[in-house]
Amino acid sequence: MNKFINPEKSDWSQLLQRPTQTVEAIEETVTSIFDDIKRNGNDGVRRYTSIFDGVELDDFFVSEAEVKAAEQLVSEELKAAINAAKENIYTFHAAQKTGKVFTETSEGVACWQEKRPIQKVGLYIPGGTAPLFSSVLMLAIPAQIAGCKEIILSTPPNKQGKIHPAIIYAAQQCGVTKIVKVGGIQAIAGLTFGTETIPQVHKIFGPGNQYVTVAKQLATKYGVAIDMPAGPSELLVVADASANASFVASDLLSQAEHGVDSQVILVATSKEILAAVEIEIEKQIEELSRKNIAKKAIENSKLIFVENKEIALDLINEYGPEHFIVCTDENDFYVDGVANAGSVFIGNYTPESAGDYASGTNHTLPTNGYSKAYSGVNLDSFLKTISFQKISEKGIQNIGKTIEILAAAEGLDAHKNAVTLRLNSLK
Repeated sequence: MNKFINPEKSDWSQLLQRPTQTVEAIEETVTSIFDDIKRNGNDGVRRYTSIFDGVELDDFFVSEAEVKAAEQLVSEELKAAINAAKENIYTFHAAQKTGKVFTETSEGVACWQEKRPIQKVGLYIPGGTAPLFSSVLMLAIPAQIAGCKEIILSTPPNKQGKIHPAIIYAAQQCGVTKIVKVGGIQAIAGLTFGTETIPQVHKIFGPGNQYVTVAKQLATKYGVAIDMPAGPSELLVVADASANASFVASDLLSQAEHGVDSQVILVATSKEILAAVEIEIEKQIEELSRKNIAKKAIENSKLIFVENKEIALDLINEYGPEHFIVCTDENDFYVDGVANAGSVFIGNYTPESAGDYASGTNHTLPTNGYSKAYSGVNLDSFLKTISFQKISEKGIQNIGKTIEILAAAEGLDAHKNAVTLRLNSLK
């Protein structure tokens, strides 16, 4: 890992850059695939699935026979773990339900808001080097709680045209209505435009590589909403002399093994813990089955020493990490002061892995500094808030003059007249 001691604040912007390509570098590719699939539908999706995934598909959908086979292929131990995680995730997201908000702003003027589910949602589950069935739980469970009518899951097939059985099993446990065997840019394009068989959706959720992230952003140009820009995974740990170096190293490596474009950062107020973590990383990385991936990610990663907790907090908020672990003697200082983070993990016994799998919080989070403006996926991500109002005769008399004055001042005569006619009818 690259090491930095007391970096100047003027250098933070360059120091904290992510190892990602610019949008411009890949937007041309994404745009051309979108244009092709918009014109050619299923034929375009088949073509790019053949090019990128190396498989020719006649049918894009997981069949009933494949669902039944998946049930048999997933071990009882893994089923139990999936269902235990499901319960915790369900409990946390169900607790986020809110009721109708009602108030009478003036006598006779009633205003309220209620939430309604987004009817059609697309859930993108990356394939790549690991079957992320945990992401199925994170996205499908809140969609199910929200009451979304169509929950379309899209994920890339393997070379045999199959989907990992654990993904299929998790999807069946969480109310997914269709599973589409398509990944990458072509999946996002299919969900954006709809094809002869792939349904068009109103909002797309889920993480992915840089190409998927740009594809999601392009989807918004065609009237399809997205959860957030969520690209390669990242983690920042803040630690002082009280931290356990082996724990910290294990957390850093847990994110580094996601992909070669992942980034992990340690911000330390102790040079001793910085050195100890560096030694632990070198030791632990050799035991990983995905050590080659982790080593590439570690090349993009940083060990940063700063003099005190105030500087550390400023640097953390400047970075805006997706995952933020606090392992210090003064955890409350960081917890109270953090302004930009996707999800926060507090204390030596709260590994980031808990949030990835089973504590109950959602692991679909903003990356690349977007935590400065975006929240992670939650129940409200699958809901729309609709406002309502009802005005009585007394109510229009109470606020009618105000509306007339404001409308006249803006030169909108029809707006004023809509009120004047009603007021005159009550004289």
